Amino acid sequence: MMTVDLALLLAMGVMFAGGIYLVLERSLTRILLGIMLINNGAIMLLFLASGGVGLAPLFVRGRDPHEYADTLPQALILTAIVIGFAVVAFLTAMIYRSWLLVREDEVEVDAEDVKIARMPAWDAEDDAELVEESSEFLDDAA
Repeated sequence: MMTVDLALLLAMGVMFAGGIYLVLERSLTRILLGIMLINNGAIMLLFLASGGVGLAPLFVRGRDPHEYADTLPQALILTAIVIGFAVVAFLTAMIYRSWLLVREDEVEVDAEDVKIARMPAWDAEDDAELVEESSEFLDDAA
């Protein structure tokens, strides 16, 4: 039976909570830090879900297969590290470009987005007028 360290679970939860809080800010630097925290929280989640330690996954005749370490969580953690690095590199380039152009890393409020958000919602399918169907297959009683 596997025991999970409560301190690691708590640290993972704090990372996710802090990362989500930072991603909701308008500063690109804080968004970058939030993405980094969420990525590290996801890596810790994969680490905690991977289970206990095991033997190296090298085939030895007569050894019980349950004694080997599972390699899937290791591959997922490596993938999460690579994806996180790519996202951090992209956001760093965005922050650098924003700093070169306008000398600030604050995301501005777009006037067109505000106009669209204030418009009443209209759905073509839900709000269209219903046309009465005339078909020979409709029941006369209906």
